[in-house]
Amino acid sequence: MNPIHKFTSSRLYHLLGSTRKARIVSATAVALTLCAFGATGVVPLAPDASDMPVTMVTQDLASPNLSSQITALEAQDGTEKYVREERIRAGDTLATLLHRLGVDDSEAESFIKKDKTAKAIMQLRSGKRVLAQTDDNGQLLWLRASVVDGQDVPVKNIAVSRKGDRFVAEESPVKLERRVEMHAREIKTTLFAATDSDADGARLPDSVTRQILEMFSNNIDFRSDVKRGDRFNVVYETFWQDGEFVKAGRILAGEFTTRGVTHQSVWYEDPVSKQGGGYYSLDGKALKKGFLKSPLEFSRISSGFSMRVHPISGNWKAHKGIDFAAPTGTPIRAAGDGVVDFAGSQNGYGNVVVLKHWSNYTTAYAHMSRFASGLKKGQKVRQGELIGYVGSTGWSTGAHLHYEFRIGGESKDPTKLASITQAPLTTAELARFKAVSSEIQHRFALLRPQGSASTDTLAQK
Repeated sequence: MNPIHKFTSSRLYHLLGSTRKARIVSATAVALTLCAFGATGVVPLAPDASDMPVTMVTQDLASPNLSSQITALEAQDGTEKYVREERIRAGDTLATLLHRLGVDDSEAESFIKKDKTAKAIMQLRSGKRVLAQTDDNGQLLWLRASVVDGQDVPVKNIAVSRKGDRFVAEESPVKLERRVEMHAREIKTTLFAATDSDADGARLPDSVTRQILEMFSNNIDFRSDVKRGDRFNVVYETFWQDGEFVKAGRILAGEFTTRGVTHQSVWYEDPVSKQGGGYYSLDGKALKKGFLKSPLEFSRISSGFSMRVHPISGNWKAHKGIDFAAPTGTPIRAAGDGVVDFAGSQNGYGNVVVLKHWSNYTTAYAHMSRFASGLKKGQKVRQGELIGYVGSTGWSTGAHLHYEFRIGGESKDPTKLASITQAPLTTAELARFKAVSSEIQHRFALLRPQGSASTDTLAQK
């Protein structure tokens, strides 16, 4: 046998394989092997670690100051602090509430029961939040809660805190954080189902739903006009305390699309003149009615604007107003925005209030039993604001409100006047309004589905 094992081309051909596929695979393997041996020959060998020089480095390190750490821990009396939150439950006593809060402090319990300010905590309604901080022995460090009014709105904060060896209780006014929220809804079944939906993480408060109905009721019949596929966008204010929702405020802007028509409205009160305070179209036209149909929320007309026999004198004379029959004490509302021009007693009118509105409009409210608290001449009032109570003072035979509407000092029948909108914005006010409406249009654009277009119409309030 040939000791050198020389390969001839024929022998190499047979070693690679008998089939074309086998020869290709074998040739590839041979090529890779040659590359591996070639790389080994190219890469230099690393030096031996035993041949490398060694340098000895010595350095003194300072040990940590344990005494200062121990002193800091001792200053804390070895205690930890814990904050817990609980909700008032039906049937709760002070003892059960403190137990759930992790408070084991008889002195704190005794203080809360006796202190005039602190005991208000036990008058909280079910569901109200109480926070407490304790040490690891259950000793109370502080306790906080908010007292609410009849509308479930916080009116004051109560805080009980430890001051050395005693406790103190303090009251403080509530500071609410105002936020602006905006939501878009599509009506898939009913309007109320859409407002209750939390698809975007929040359902609309009931007060906001009521405002939506009021805002667009003059343009939309919500019993018949609204159908599946209609959409509405709403921007409104909310108020929070310590991260907890307290209440919803006024709708700042609304947009409702039904039957292919979009109705829009934005709330505006001029920051300089303090005028306005109503809803406007996005081009600055006032949408709020200038005057209420009736100064009384619930009443009936007992005597209209006409000639009649005076019930006291018996003479045939003109009755220059409208009488609304109502029980004594029924609240009387200002028919429109204005200023108190007169508040006092005046002959046959008895107790009467005269309001001066924009332009040359005035209204009078007679025979009141009493005026609203603090009402005085020169005071600004808003539409719907309480100004007094129904009575029977002056020349009156029974409890009722005598209401007069005057233009330039001349009495007019309010039932026969065309609808009067509120005072228009001045040129300067309109310029400031455009900045507000521009922001609202941007918000509406963000809320609308992409590619949708809107046809704007006036949304009257």
